[in-house]
Amino acid sequence: MEKLLIIALGFFAQGLFFIRTIAQWFKSEKEGEVISPVIYWQISLVASILMLTYGILRHDFAIVIGQSLVYGIYIRNLQLKNVWQKMHGVLKVLALAIPVVYWVWLLSSGNFAHILHNKTVSLFWMIWGTTAQIVFISRFFYQWIHSENKKESVFPLGFWIISTAGSLMIFTYSIARLDPVLFAAHSLGLFTYIRNIFLHYGKGSLFESLTKIPVLNKVIGKVSDKIK
Repeated sequence: MEKLLIIALGFFAQGLFFIRTIAQWFKSEKEGEVISPVIYWQISLVASILMLTYGILRHDFAIVIGQSLVYGIYIRNLQLKNVWQKMHGVLKVLALAIPVVYWVWLLSSGNFAHILHNKTVSLFWMIWGTTAQIVFISRFFYQWIHSENKKESVFPLGFWIISTAGSLMIFTYSIARLDPVLFAAHSLGLFTYIRNIFLHYGKGSLFESLTKIPVLNKVIGKVSDKIK
């Protein structure tokens, strides 16, 4: 029962990650160019905390390191979007404090050593999984540097190329780990990464023909307007 609850938590976290990706993709398809909506970063922050929790409970070193490294970049993008500054003080304190509390607990309780020496994961797959996570999250460091140079939150082409490569690596890791959460997430995510690459190269929107139908054009427009 406990294992099922942990898996459910992981699916919920990855579900949020998937929702953020779909929201970003939908907005981009509607606009015909790659967009960095606020909701993408807001959902990222919540999902990252949940995924970090899942990684700890699964004793998965790769997930714990991956989520810990990228967390601050989500906050920085919210700052670039001028959203972080407007958030309630309590929410900002919680957002900053939760990961710190987790790491203090991991290091003081000895649980980090247990995660690091998880006997259910071979050394090869731990190295592969960690490398895959680092490659995957390095997209956010690339995006962050690019955004700082532009003085605004944007998604450069390299972000999606790195996303595709890292996702394929994690996909193979999920098979070795028999992790249904990672398997499902990185199976579904590849489509949106590739679509954003096409949009960067000026390929037409998939909604182009749909928007010629008045009813669908109205629905697509209303949904897109809700994604800020």
